[in-house]
Amino acid sequence: MALSALQRDPASGGRFASAVPGPCRARPCALGVDEAGRGPVLDSKTLSEAERERRFGLLEAAGDWVGWALQVLPPAHISACMQQRAKYNLNELSHDTATELIQFVLDSGVQVAQVFVDTVGPADKYEAKLRGRFPGLGVTVRPKADALFPAVSAASICAKVARDRAVLHWNFVEDLGDPDRDDGSGYPNDPKTKEWLRRNLEPVFGFPQLVRFSWGTAQALLQRGGVPVQWYGGARGGPGGTGGSSGVPVQWYGGSWGCSGGLFGVQWARGGPG
Repeated sequence: MALSALQRDPASGGRFASAVPGPCRARPCALGVDEAGRGPVLDSKTLSEAERERRFGLLEAAGDWVGWALQVLPPAHISACMQQRAKYNLNELSHDTATELIQFVLDSGVQVAQVFVDTVGPADKYEAKLRGRFPGLGVTVRPKADALFPAVSAASICAKVARDRAVLHWNFVEDLGDPDRDDGSGYPNDPKTKEWLRRNLEPVFGFPQLVRFSWGTAQALLQRGGVPVQWYGGARGGPGGTGGSSGVPVQWYGGSWGCSGGLFGVQWARGGPG
């Protein structure tokens, strides 16, 4: 299966896709785009994991006329983007990844006529951005598009199933003994998620690589429970300096591991939604 590589090494991310059905190369298609996975370990508010797997199986069984593609962004990648000097925020990362997926589907020979996208940020601005990038396509961006357009609903299933499997098969490189996977929903108001973060907080190095350090909930816990560290440097002294003064002390908390990753599902189907 196309997702087996993700299950073997969830932390590496990458692009995963089904075969392109013959009819999708010959007839106008609808393309839906959605994402999953902004917290450390997210769970769907609407469907159970078992129900998502069942519906994904139905999509796989319809492979003669339905296909999908995913772009999995690993934790370290998202964390690095958000914490680098030139900030690359989560919305921009989401938009760019969706754009790359749409281009991938087009390059794969799918005859895309309409694109339906669940918005990230203001829908009108996002729609204008995509229309400018793909002037030959009909583009519709809406909040909660997964409840409005079948193609986006199917994309949401694909994204969430990939996210579920990445979390389930996550390989903890940290010495955690028997890894604790009772991590709750991943939402900041979930006591079980907060408790999992507290239990797995290492005072110096922070959280396991599954957790995105740029997530506000994780940052707050890290600042309260992490050990303050000082290092010295500067233009004229300290490590990397040119001699002279010892520089200025800087405080930081914990390490710089990543997050749960962002998963984007793309679903294309013959004809329009409905």
